[in-house]
Amino acid sequence: MASPSSNSHSEHTRDEAILARLGYKQEFRREFTPLEVFGVAFSIVGLLPSIGHDVSVLFNAMPNGGPLAMVWGWLFASAFIMCIGLAIAELASAAPTSGGLYYWTHSLASPRCRNFLSWIVGYANTIMSIAALASVDWACAIQITAAVSIASNQVYVTTNGQIYGIFAALVLSHAVLVSLGTQILARLQRLYILLNVCLCFIVIIALPIATPSEFKNSASYALGDFTNLEGWPSGFAFILSLLAPLWTIGGYDSSVHISEEASNATTAIPWAIVGSIAVSAALGWGINVSLAFCMGSDLEGILSSPIGQPMAQIFYNSFGQKGALALWSLVIVAQYMMGSSCLLVGSRQTFAFSRDGGLPFSRYFYRINSYTGTPVNTVWLDASLALAIGLLAFASTQAIDAMFTLAVSSSYISYTTPIVTRFAFKNDFKPGPFNLGKFSFPVAAIAVSWMVFMIMIFFFPTTPQTTVQEMNYTVVVLGGFMSLAVFWYYCPIYGGVHWFNGPVSNIVSADKGQDDESASEKTGKGRGVDV
Repeated sequence: MASPSSNSHSEHTRDEAILARLGYKQEFRREFTPLEVFGVAFSIVGLLPSIGHDVSVLFNAMPNGGPLAMVWGWLFASAFIMCIGLAIAELASAAPTSGGLYYWTHSLASPRCRNFLSWIVGYANTIMSIAALASVDWACAIQITAAVSIASNQVYVTTNGQIYGIFAALVLSHAVLVSLGTQILARLQRLYILLNVCLCFIVIIALPIATPSEFKNSASYALGDFTNLEGWPSGFAFILSLLAPLWTIGGYDSSVHISEEASNATTAIPWAIVGSIAVSAALGWGINVSLAFCMGSDLEGILSSPIGQPMAQIFYNSFGQKGALALWSLVIVAQYMMGSSCLLVGSRQTFAFSRDGGLPFSRYFYRINSYTGTPVNTVWLDASLALAIGLLAFASTQAIDAMFTLAVSSSYISYTTPIVTRFAFKNDFKPGPFNLGKFSFPVAAIAVSWMVFMIMIFFFPTTPQTTVQEMNYTVVVLGGFMSLAVFWYYCPIYGGVHWFNGPVSNIVSADKGQDDESASEKTGKGRGVDV
């Protein structure tokens, strides 16, 4: 019988051979087990903190359908989200590399447009990762101030300056944490899984037990009441409520970006994607049902709570001050873990895109720290850009909200493109161990149709009667960013059209006697153009 160590060595050898076939040498340490790969995706979903996020379930579903939207809208949207996950999982199984989405786009698209499409997806995926980090840590900062409000019996009122100070401290602490060695980061995922699952069951089981009778709702109300507070027609209000699960169950491509640090990547990565969606959908539905039964019927009062977080107000009503503070503290810890996973994944995406020369100054970001074995430069690059995004809060609440919505809308652009290119162009796509067979195209068609439709829904304002200040500026921010990416690609002399060639192999045969740098200089396909 083979020993565990020999099996592990065999898996690593096979993983390295697959990576070499994709054109890259092994640079990371493969420390992530399949469970820990799942942990990355599951912790980025961050189920309970995400449901309580100020742009998630309780702010989207509660005013646009109430309990009915929270419970049944969640299940309806989860089915479509699973289709997206399945389509991405097939691609990940066939080509498990940290570049992921933009790599697949380039390898599957027509030679006439593959460089441009790969460029667009690479930039969309990069900004998605950075905006997600900013969004998660900003939400964590708000949750910390909500805890202070609970402790002060709702007397404390925060300012944007105080929130930004907390936000900056969170981002910097994550940068230090994610700069650590791969083995430490991998083992932390087990803790993340445990805490997130325990939090879910606390709400599902303990909340109904602790809730006073005056806040308990009947089954007919919790499972069937439709409350429309924003003024949209009921049908469209329900569609808007579907943004809630989309906000919550997202980032499932995260495991793709640690492909080069995972054991048995061709099966571990796709199952982490599908598993994180399935577990999040099931536990999330249980949380929504529990909240619907235990939140009382004064939805407007919950949404306008002085605490500033509807879920914190529900906990306060059910558990009292001390109980709510204890539970909310665990929510903050889970949210903090979520932020660290966002930076972990984002730094790997940025590293991969730098390796292929997609970013300015790529040669400085395509580096592995010799001591930690991690891309420390891209960790701090992403953290710095997230800090810059946070400054939008001083412009207006709508400006910062639009940037956070960008994380989801840009993710759908980066998901849609490689799925479409797989079927729209002639290519030699070879499925990996995880594949849907004859169901591949129908599932992909459903996934793409859903994403295209929901991207448009993301652009609608909260209410039909809106002002310039209350307008949804997501379309402006997304359009502006994508326009900049296109301009940078076609910019005369310095633009990517002159030097970006998509994924570039960094494997150089020994008999050439050249290192990667000299080889890239001779081919003209180096690490990008420093400007």
